[in-house]
Amino acid sequence: MSGRPWDASYQEGPAPWDIGQPQPAIVRIAAAPGFRSPVLDAGCGTGENALHVASLGLEVVGVDAAETALELARRSAADRGLPAEFVAADAFGLRELGRSFATVLDCGLFHTFDADERPRYVSSVAAVTEPRATWYVLCFRDAGPDSGPHPVGREELDAAFNPDTGWAVESVEPELIHTRFDEGGLPAWLVTVKRA
Repeated sequence: MSGRPWDASYQEGPAPWDIGQPQPAIVRIAAAPGFRSPVLDAGCGTGENALHVASLGLEVVGVDAAETALELARRSAADRGLPAEFVAADAFGLRELGRSFATVLDCGLFHTFDADERPRYVSSVAAVTEPRATWYVLCFRDAGPDSGPHPVGREELDAAFNPDTGWAVESVEPELIHTRFDEGGLPAWLVTVKRA
């Protein structure tokens, strides 16, 4: 899907990353419980992760650039009677939301940015988070030939999340991201960072 507009990924059937349910890693975080309201789901897609968090009684706002995905997410929220909100937004301009969040969820968005774009994204998230906010990042891990697209190395995580960028890494754990084209999941990092 490289080079295609994000919205087009949803117009011809489910996108490869749209598995029709929340990612197992996100379900585990939510059960911990690891989320505090209000929650921002950055790059929410069709909203399965956001809707799972909303089903636990938390206030959730999902943002994405793909209007088709957002419309599908809104329909799912209405069908399930969940109050999650889904808004079109630029990941580099989150300040325009005019809101502040205690928790941020990024499932598969961070790894789509190149090294030059990541500082802008990290700064954008910092602009809409409360002090000591928690940010969970689930991204593809550089684990050899079986890595997903745009895998991220550990050193890239350290460069993105450090006191100079307003964040501190709490943990980096090997994890899996499930897609429609793999049976057991692809190698990923689950990164937990805290706002300074």
